[in-house]
Amino acid sequence: MNSRYFALLAAFSTAIIYGVSYTVAKDLMPIYIPPFALIFFRVFGAGILFWICSLFLKNERIDRKDFPRIFLGAIFGASFNMLCFFKGLNYTAPIAASAIGVMTPIMVFIFSIILLKEKRQPQKMLGIVIGFVGALTLIAHKNKLEPTENAFFGNFLVFLNATFYGLYLIISKKLLIKYHPIHVIKWMYLIGVFLVLPFSFQELTTINWQFFSNTTYVQLGYIVVFTTFFNYLFNLFALTKLKPTTVGAFVYLHPVFASIYAVFVGSDVLSYVKVVATFLIFIGVYLVSKPNPERRNIL
Repeated sequence: MNSRYFALLAAFSTAIIYGVSYTVAKDLMPIYIPPFALIFFRVFGAGILFWICSLFLKNERIDRKDFPRIFLGAIFGASFNMLCFFKGLNYTAPIAASAIGVMTPIMVFIFSIILLKEKRQPQKMLGIVIGFVGALTLIAHKNKLEPTENAFFGNFLVFLNATFYGLYLIISKKLLIKYHPIHVIKWMYLIGVFLVLPFSFQELTTINWQFFSNTTYVQLGYIVVFTTFFNYLFNLFALTKLKPTTVGAFVYLHPVFASIYAVFVGSDVLSYVKVVATFLIFIGVYLVSKPNPERRNIL
């Protein structure tokens, strides 16, 4: 199995982890942990893990000229995107959030055309359209929740998260070619800690730890270790072998696995509409991830 297939497997794994995280994060917020405080735990905890991992790698000196790009990566991929997403998720329903999240591949595709001068390949454009239709079909069929207060504002924040994360995938691409991914992300998360702390400090003081159960600690650990640490590792590895548009397309799978997890925990049931929508999403991801035989470079 070549490295491209491992990269696709890594991107596929992130979709599974993110699909589960919608419900897990919603269980934590705001009863146990306010949204901005949860972001601090994500960035701080995962940042420690990334720095520990870097100790086992050959040291690389980051060129001073690359730190502005790393700083932008920290803004769009390790701080403001998370602040927008979790604050938005606190106001809206997980199903609506996962629906808006499928805008990420669209934003990646747009930024790739503008910043990377990527060609408008008909195969990828068709895959994006098919996957988008499948995702919206799945969400429209499933979204039977009552509207929540400030849902529009929450949806807007989730859309900003999708836009920021799409831009992060583009910004970090050149850095991942030049440096080891761990050395790139450890600096992004170190910067991210200082970016999110002013937003999180007040909320951190309101947490009542005595109300935490073992399940609460497990859920918090899942958000920090899996949703943040492992997912960013998998995405970084995928970006070293695949185009940003290909990695971004796997966002379409988030609502699929969100639904599967909901069925597993007994909060939803399977239907023919969901099966068909899931099939469309997989077709879309396949078309976007399939390499172009005429042009195989990863930029």
